[in-house]
Amino acid sequence: MQAFNPDGWKRPKGYSNAVVASGRMVFVAGQVGWNGQEVFETEDLVGQIRQSLSNIVAILAAAGAKPEHIARMNWYLADKEEYNARLGEIGDVYRELIGRHFPAMTALQVADFVEIGAKVEIEVTAMLPA
Repeated sequence: MQAFNPDGWKRPKGYSNAVVASGRMVFVAGQVGWNGQEVFETEDLVGQIRQSLSNIVAILAAAGAKPEHIARMNWYLADKEEYNARLGEIGDVYRELIGRHFPAMTALQVADFVEIGAKVEIEVTAMLPA
């Protein structure tokens, strides 16, 4: 997998503009910040991001993948203001669980979630090497 940006572009912080990958694809459904028993252990955004990313790491492992195989991430947020205000904390949790691997990424504020109490939902596409 290779991340890239057009020549002369400023390198984005915390993501890549594009990723080239080949192999078997793993599609991980959106993961909210609840545990494997579908219970929210916290109402805190960073805590829910930690749980969402932990869920993703566990699902990838079950499929034989690792965080560095993630090619794309989509983040859906309840409150972009809180997200932006807490980017430092979020970055710390991200690097702890995903490492210094920065896939193509999108973040959007949404009107609401199906799961009551969710503050974030993250979905990924990973590529297992051929």
